[in-house]
Amino acid sequence: MRPYRVILSGGGTGGHIYPAIAIAKEIKRRYPDTEFLFVGAQDRMEMEKVPQAGFDIEGLWISGIQRKLTLENSKFPFKLASSLVKSARILKRFRPDVVIGTGGFASGPLLRRATGKGVPALIQEQNSYAGITNKWLSKKVQKICVAYDGMERFFPASKIIKTGNPVRADLLNLEGKRADAGVKYHLSPNAKVVLIIGGSLGARAINELVAQQLSFFKETGVQLLWQTGKLYYDTYKHLESDVVKIMPFIDTMDLAYAASDIIISRAGASSVSELCIVGKATIFIPSPNVAEDHQTKNAMAVSDKGAAILLKEDRLQVQFQPAFKTLVDDSEYRMKLGVAIKELALPDATKDIVDQVEILLGITKTNQA
Repeated sequence: MRPYRVILSGGGTGGHIYPAIAIAKEIKRRYPDTEFLFVGAQDRMEMEKVPQAGFDIEGLWISGIQRKLTLENSKFPFKLASSLVKSARILKRFRPDVVIGTGGFASGPLLRRATGKGVPALIQEQNSYAGITNKWLSKKVQKICVAYDGMERFFPASKIIKTGNPVRADLLNLEGKRADAGVKYHLSPNAKVVLIIGGSLGARAINELVAQQLSFFKETGVQLLWQTGKLYYDTYKHLESDVVKIMPFIDTMDLAYAASDIIISRAGASSVSELCIVGKATIFIPSPNVAEDHQTKNAMAVSDKGAAILLKEDRLQVQFQPAFKTLVDDSEYRMKLGVAIKELALPDATKDIVDQVEILLGITKTNQA
């Protein structure tokens, strides 16, 4: 029997790329001979990140539609036609046994062509508000793996499986890592640690807030682990001190999470899933500039259950200090939030998604025995 062949398509942001990589690694762990091909957008970050993870990738000439009239929007029909043609060629050459889409515009043409040819297909929706590409594909695929309740608003209910979002394996057990984190980041064991994360590129509003509130943070006696993102590091690096550790990017997030008592974060789907597993008191400051305002909806799915604090950007000047001070001063409240958010965690997401892939491949536990 020849090895399984799997195509994974998605990208544009880390929230689409990293779940696809995690799924591929779990398939490879179960079936080491599997042949993989990723398909992404030719000028986006997946063209760098996927090869770094050890997988081949091909790029399509595709991008999203801008909200305002632009020259790029006028190119979209031509990009879509080009991507559909190239997708058909990729499918004919690679002959996949299954295709997996993790969102982003690159997955649209590939999965549309694949389902039209009868190739079994699964999509994974990370957000609580479904993306346009996955909504478009949902009627044609066999299975839809989601991370939130209520997704039948967007997808056929009979196809939905609640699995959660794949997260990094090193986050599943943070026990005993706090001491190592203290050594790595030169943290005092006698002061609470606040972790600030706004994504790999950074979040302007969060960075501006932290810079404005440094005196306030000093008054509360906390120390900061501040990931500015690479776009903003040069702007803020001069503010570093013994109690303010500033980095463009944190490459050992398990240690950073283990060290933290309070976390301030954007509300991208992957971040929310990670923070549920980590189980620490969290303030979400969602970006209002993403499609369908899905970060706010992601954060609300947690805060509405009393498991996190949600602060909108336009209310930070009024609401941040009292909300933060309550967290610092009230250890029972911090613990309550940490316990509540951890109860929402779905730590077996990657395995559960690959179980569904096995069903599409016709694999049963009897086959595996």
